Amino acid sequence: MRTVVGVAMVADGRVLAAYRPGPDGGWEFPGGKVEPGETDEQAAVREIREELDLEIKVGESLGPGVDISPEYRLRVYRATVLSGDPVLREHSELRWFAAAELDETGWLVPDRPFVAKLRTSL
Repeated sequence: MRTVVGVAMVADGRVLAAYRPGPDGGWEFPGGKVEPGETDEQAAVREIREELDLEIKVGESLGPGVDISPEYRLRVYRATVLSGDPVLREHSELRWFAAAELDETGWLVPDRPFVAKLRTSL
C-alpha cells in the first residue's frame, strides 16, 4: 500500500487548509503521494514546496493512517512554516482555521479524524 501525506501547517493557533474543488470536493490538508525512496517527511516537504511554495519543518504524526482506497493510506503530520507565503496552485481556496472553526463536516472524509485530533491540540 502506498502512502499519501497530508500536512497540517500550524501557526499562531491556526491550521492552513486547502479546498479541493469538484463534486467530491472539500477541505483537506495539502500534500501528496510519497514517491519510492522518499520518507513521509521528505515527501511532505517536496509536496508543500510544489503545491504552495512554502518551506516547512515536519513535526509529529497526528495518529495512525487512514485507508483512502485499496492502494493508498493517508498519514497526516503537523508542520511549521519556515518561510514563504502560500501560493494558490492546485486548490480553489486556502484558509487558516482556528480550533473553534474546525468543523469536520466540510472536510474530505479521510481528513476528518485528523481534524478532530488537531482541534484538541491547537
